[in-house]
Amino acid sequence: MKKEIVTKLKNTFDEIAHKTEDGVEFWLARELQSLLGYVRWENFDIAIKRAMVSCESAGYAVSHQFRGLTKLIEHGKGGQREISDFMLTRYACYLIAQNGDPRKEEIAFAQSYFALQTRKQELIEERLEVINRLQLRDQLRTSEKRLSQNIYERGVDDAGFARIRSKGDQALFGGKTTANMKDSYGIKSGALADRLPPVTIAAKNLATEMTNLRVEEKDLHGENPITSEHVQNNKSVRKMLGDRGIRPEELPPAEDIKKIERRLKTEEKKLAGGAGNLSGRQDSK
Repeated sequence: MKKEIVTKLKNTFDEIAHKTEDGVEFWLARELQSLLGYVRWENFDIAIKRAMVSCESAGYAVSHQFRGLTKLIEHGKGGQREISDFMLTRYACYLIAQNGDPRKEEIAFAQSYFALQTRKQELIEERLEVINRLQLRDQLRTSEKRLSQNIYERGVDDAGFARIRSKGDQALFGGKTTANMKDSYGIKSGALADRLPPVTIAAKNLATEMTNLRVEEKDLHGENPITSEHVQNNKSVRKMLGDRGIRPEELPPAEDIKKIERRLKTEEKKLAGGAGNLSGRQDSK
């Protein structure tokens, strides 16, 4: 996400933050709705209800994080009507963002913005980069699961799938096998993809999706034809990277994604504990 977009979103989210009389920070759902890309209140209300379920499942009191209220708005010729709204703690806003589509810039930003107790832009930007890598890793898992299913339906077993994926890696990494790359990165256990930098994860995903498309379009059957297709696609992706001076096997390893996921879980627990309590409080607005 571009720095100017992050700056604009940060300023906008900052501007709609409120505090109760006893200093608990909160956001109003009606003000947050459009910032998260929801056009209809009904749809946003569904996202709020899902977040409430997540809150309860995590073992936290919903009433402490979500406080329902009603307010009067003018409509028509000076008439008034009641609408529902919610006061939302930082943790509640985080849970709502977690229920959204992270491919939307507003949602991806909100996931980082509300996850951090501080609103320093550089920390938000760092977390956005982490989220981007996690999303790329999830996309690769999905495309590889689809490839596994595709080749299973075409007469290839699990061992064959492992060989196909390994030969694809060898083509992408300029002759280095998956084992070679693990040794290079000092990986004793776990998947190679969990230590790859974002550009390499994206490259593997592109090659895998190309293989999925070609296997389905050409209805390839058997290990040899599918292997040939997958190797060629990885070679094509490697060439594209090489044209830009990028050699995947020479890129340094990134932090283990499993460690990142554990750290984010810990941050989430701290966020819930430090978000404050809206139960029975009066806001200062």
